[in-house]
Amino acid sequence: MNCEHWNCGACHSCTHIEVPYPTQIARKQSRVEAALALVPGSESIEWLDACASSPAGFRTNAKLVVGGTRRRPTLGILGPDRRGVDLPGCPIQYPAINAATPGLKRLIRALDLEPYDVPTKRGELKNILITVGAEDRLMVRFVLRSRDRVADLRRALPLLRELVPAADVVTANIHPTHEAIVEGPDEIILSKNKTLPMTMNGLTMHVGPRSFVQTNAEVAAELYRQAAAWAAADDPRSLWDLYCGVGGFALHASAAGVDHVTGVEVSEGAISAAITAARESGLGRGAARFIAADATQWAHNQALEDLSDVVVVNPPRRGIGAELAQWLEDSNVHTVIYSSCNPATLAKDLAAMPSLKPTQGRLFDMFPHTVHAEVAVLLERS
Repeated sequence: MNCEHWNCGACHSCTHIEVPYPTQIARKQSRVEAALALVPGSESIEWLDACASSPAGFRTNAKLVVGGTRRRPTLGILGPDRRGVDLPGCPIQYPAINAATPGLKRLIRALDLEPYDVPTKRGELKNILITVGAEDRLMVRFVLRSRDRVADLRRALPLLRELVPAADVVTANIHPTHEAIVEGPDEIILSKNKTLPMTMNGLTMHVGPRSFVQTNAEVAAELYRQAAAWAAADDPRSLWDLYCGVGGFALHASAAGVDHVTGVEVSEGAISAAITAARESGLGRGAARFIAADATQWAHNQALEDLSDVVVVNPPRRGIGAELAQWLEDSNVHTVIYSSCNPATLAKDLAAMPSLKPTQGRLFDMFPHTVHAEVAVLLERS
């Protein structure tokens, strides 16, 4: 893939962009298999064909670092000097995101918003986070240092919609500290719409401002299809989706024929969005329930007679950890589907569950041109 920003040295985020894409996939597959090599039974895993991504225009969830000045803002990444680098037309970003950036720059100029300068710790607007939903509608989140300009942003909503007509959900995220994290703890919803509909495989999910959503919607849709196929293979009655986010795995399993699904997620906003999606799909509480709780603690609190036939875990990069791995090992759950964005922690967790044998696996290339690998593994109790 050709990228002018790579060619001129402005951005080297896509470290493997010069490697032919089929070679990238082959190398990732080899690294994943090597990471799992010491897991008991890994030599018997049936590896399904890797799910490749579109090499360009795949990123449907983007963080745009705001830099430059009030009059000449930049939207892109932080450079080596910790100041903003402008990346107009970034080829890995979904077209609707690139189409929005000129209007966002005009809004920054119109409001005289000062971009945050990392070296001097001065300025107001740190990042703009954009998520693409159904019919290319957008959620646009302005990450601000303080609440000082929130009222100005609210008043500017008509102008924003004139400049970026696709903006449906608009928020201000307050991130007052000088830390290398993307967003802060406080979210102020400025628009009438509070969630962004996102359609995958014929199912409409709802994404809230602080809900986890996969970066690559095309590949995420295939991941959900694969997990639903694994989950429904033995005609189970029930499934738990731990770390469920907005309910993607649970809702797809329900659509595949699982009678009762339960999603558990610590984020109350994500759970609210999952409940909305379930009810809009005609699923009552008996068919689909979603609970705001810590996944590990919730699992420990369930009675043995209430255990699910299938458990899906989709943890953050740190993995499920020793406590939940031990609980799964000691439980009578027959089938576990583990979706991981970190093969190293996946291997550690699988090694802690020797009674659950990995039988099938599949690589999902969420992040082309990088070393990052998403992998899903089907585990069955021996």
